Amino acid sequence: MEKMISVECVSKRVGEARLLSGINLELYGGQVCGIVGRNGSGKSVLLKCICGFMSVTEGEIRQGTKRIGTDIPFIEDTGFIIEAPAFLPGKSGFRNLEYLARIRRKIGPDRIRECMALVGLSPDDRKPVRKYSLGMRQRLGIAQAIMEYPSVIILDEPMNGLDNEGVREMRKLFLQLKSEGKALLIVSHNREDIEVLCDTVYTMDRGYLQKVTA
Repeated sequence: MEKMISVECVSKRVGEARLLSGINLELYGGQVCGIVGRNGSGKSVLLKCICGFMSVTEGEIRQGTKRIGTDIPFIEDTGFIIEAPAFLPGKSGFRNLEYLARIRRKIGPDRIRECMALVGLSPDDRKPVRKYSLGMRQRLGIAQAIMEYPSVIILDEPMNGLDNEGVREMRKLFLQLKSEGKALLIVSHNREDIEVLCDTVYTMDRGYLQKVTA
């Protein structure tokens, strides 16, 4: 298995507050890695550091051989949701994804339609996103995260707002992505989601990360 992401002895301080303490984590292709922890435990801060949105105080994060924040400013070839996905409220789900796809021009309308269908949304629904339920917004966020064929997928609370059927559908999709060789990092406060999906499980509390299973 190819190592996609390596987090080595990473700490993060903001003023006197220590948000992360000596974090070590490895993410491999064809595996799902999960982090479970309460709100405020440092999960989202860690994801932002991995993606390059926040700098680390100590240690380093690598994508392959490249150091994030030094060799490359941000993580590459990665789809992600961190905290709540944001979209243009007056536009349809399809139009939002189309606008995002135009930035890099890697995919066209057919792929957008395919990904919306994969997450259980109709690409022909003209309803603006402001009228979406929380679960529909979450599905659209997942479609955005996977639509450009990323090798690494990072999902912060991906089941947020989903009903039981939606949770089952997303679990099936994530396992399909794993079978395609993608590396998935899933963060949740729901231990059941983590235990069902993940090959490697960590717990996080007050900025400390501890491996539970491998």
